Parts: sequence; structure tokens; C-alpha cells
Amino acid sequence: MASASSELDGSRPRPHLLGALVFLLLSLPLGIAGFVGVVTLASVGLGTVIVWAGIPVLGLLVLLSRAAARFERTRVRTLLGAYVVTPYRPMPETGWRARWRARLLDGATWRDMAYLILLLPIGIAEFVLVVTLWSTGLGLAALPLYYSFLPPDSHIFGYFDPASAVETLPWAALGVLVVALSIAVTRAVGGLHARYARLVLGPGPRARRIADAPAPTSFSPSPVA
Repeated sequence: MASASSELDGSRPRPHLLGALVFLLLSLPLGIAGFVGVVTLASVGLGTVIVWAGIPVLGLLVLLSRAAARFERTRVRTLLGAYVVTPYRPMPETGWRARWRARLLDGATWRDMAYLILLLPIGIAEFVLVVTLWSTGLGLAALPLYYSFLPPDSHIFGYFDPASAVETLPWAALGVLVVALSIAVTRAVGGLHARYARLVLGPGPRARRIADAPAPTSFSPSPVA
């Protein structure tokens, strides 16, 4: 397992705007795929394990969960600029039973599944927040450009019907402020997700404590005079 020192794992991710925006928009469809995959395979596998048919299905669930978690670590590193340490225990060199036992006893395997399940509600919240802020901000900021193409008696926020470009300027200024807020929120939420990914997809608390512990100093006895 790779070192989990704070030097590699980091503590305060600062993602770029475009990377964070793409990441947060992708979290919803990937969350749907992860949730459906884990729940479906787990249900089928557990429901048929009594007749042994579910064992290969559960094995496929373990392998796919670990592969999806590796993809998520790559996605976090590529789009959010945050490195997530690979948490898996070393696999035995021989013996398929020993290898599967190592996978099942590794807590990282179960954290991978938990991450994939929780990515759906988290992805919904991130997608709704980002789309709402950006669509509102850009829509208001560009209002002077398209207000004349709006249908008659169209109202902004239910009561304002712009009749001239001058009347749209205060709303455009508000839109600029919302865009500025959207930039800050997008980067902040991206950083929070990166830290969450490190917590769940990275090494467990015990492994982090061991990795961060100072190395023992060797004692050299002084030569006898």
C-alpha cells in the first residue's frame, strides 16, 4: 500500500474551476450507474447465494466495485487535482483463495461500495446546486442580450417584465454577482468532494495513523573507552 503521509494525500484541495465544474456535473450520472450496479449485483447475489449461483455474482460485485473506485480516484486526481492514496492491502502472490480472502477482509473493498452508493445522493445535491447557480447567474447576466426575444408578458421572478435594456441592467448586475458566487461555490464544493473521496477511498484511519507516525530512531551504543 502506498504511503498515506499528508505530503502525498494533502489536506486542502484547491481545484480549478473548469475541472470542478465538470466533476460535479458528472457525479450525478456516475452516481446513478454506481448505485444501480452495486444494489442490483448485491440483491441478485445475496438472493441466489443459497444455491451457489450468487457467489460469482458477489465476486463480480467486489471486482467491479474496486475497479469503479480506482476510476473515481483517477477522476478526483484529474479533475480536482487531489491525489487519493491507493488503500488496498498487498495481495498474496499465490493461491486464488488467499487472494479472495484478502479482498473480502480488506476494509477498503467495503468503503468502495459505500462510496459508490452514496455518490448518488451526493451527486444529486451537487448537480442541482451547480446547475441552479450557474443557470440563474448566466441567465440574469445575459438578460440585456436576449430580453427583446422574450415572449410578451413574460415575467422575471414572477413580476418583472423588462421593456428596455436599461431596465435589465440591475438584473444583469445581480447575475454577475451570482456568477461570482457560482465560481466560489463550485470550487469549494469540488474541494469538499476531494476531501470526502480521500476519507472514504483512501487508507483507513488505522493505516493513516501508522503512515503518519514518526519512524523509530535506531540506537547506537556508544563505544566503550
